[in-house]
Amino acid sequence: MMDKVKVSILGATGLVGQWMVKLLEDHPYIEVAALSASPGKVGQRYGDVVKWFIEGDVPEYARGIKLTSTEPVDQRNVDVVLSALPNDVAEPVEAKLLEAGLNVISNASPRRMDPNVPLINPEVNWQHLEVLRESKGPWLVKNPNCTSAIITLAIKPLAEHIRELYVTTLQAVSGAGYMGLSYLAIEGNVIPFIKGEEDKIAAESNKMLGVMGKGKYEPWGRPVRVTSIRVPVKYGHMASIFMVMDKEYSIDDVKRELTSFKSLPQEANLPTAPPRPIIVSNRPDAPQPTRDLDHMAVTVGRLMASGSVVRMVALGDNLVRGAAGITILTLETMKAMKLI
Repeated sequence: MMDKVKVSILGATGLVGQWMVKLLEDHPYIEVAALSASPGKVGQRYGDVVKWFIEGDVPEYARGIKLTSTEPVDQRNVDVVLSALPNDVAEPVEAKLLEAGLNVISNASPRRMDPNVPLINPEVNWQHLEVLRESKGPWLVKNPNCTSAIITLAIKPLAEHIRELYVTTLQAVSGAGYMGLSYLAIEGNVIPFIKGEEDKIAAESNKMLGVMGKGKYEPWGRPVRVTSIRVPVKYGHMASIFMVMDKEYSIDDVKRELTSFKSLPQEANLPTAPPRPIIVSNRPDAPQPTRDLDHMAVTVGRLMASGSVVRMVALGDNLVRGAAGITILTLETMKAMKLI
């Protein structure tokens, strides 16, 4: 029997926190020991206060858990804190936890670009976690922006030969959070601007596809040019990706690289890892959020290869692959690497 890893989930009543709670139901070796929420909910039972938006009911195991604060004293009996806190409150809370000697995997953006903090998309750059072997104290691991997670997984098999990257994203409203965007703003509308998103995708992609370890940090170094657009879709971030390559590709070459791609999470058969991290669809109208959205795999379609230019359209679940699921898969990867 594998030793249980005890975790606390910060921001457990939000969209990402709810998915963490659901994904950890009956997990073989991760145990939810605490759930936290905003001060007004502390002391109340999770099942009584959460506005559950995921299909099905609140998992039975979580219903009776009394919500705690985010203070270190309420996290002292856990091995790892999983943070689903909003960006604007995460940094001081996470800093306190680290100062108190607690390990943190965080979905929030502060410190993602710190050269000493691993920014992990497990299939893409699990090797960056090796830097934690040199850590003498508590560690912080960051998840990427949800769109960065989807894009980097889709292009990873080709990344070594990419010279320039041009991306247009079509992002679901759930990416803005439960209260992030009003009905009047998005219904029947398209908003060709998401604050800070384009810079995040470019910077984070360069970090994840770069080299990190033994005091060495080198970004990928390719130009990444991004246009980010909010569309009236509930779930699923899509990206139209044009890659300028260093050699010519055929569509068969591209399909072969994408469909054969596997990484440590698949080799170790981790519970949250998709068997095929990249699903290639041959339908001419794929991928579509209502038909092709997979919780943890990225679905790719509209493949085109013309000389040294390759195009694809990639689709991923922004709340699971891009947030809650990637957090849990990162922890599973660390367990497989004997880092915890």
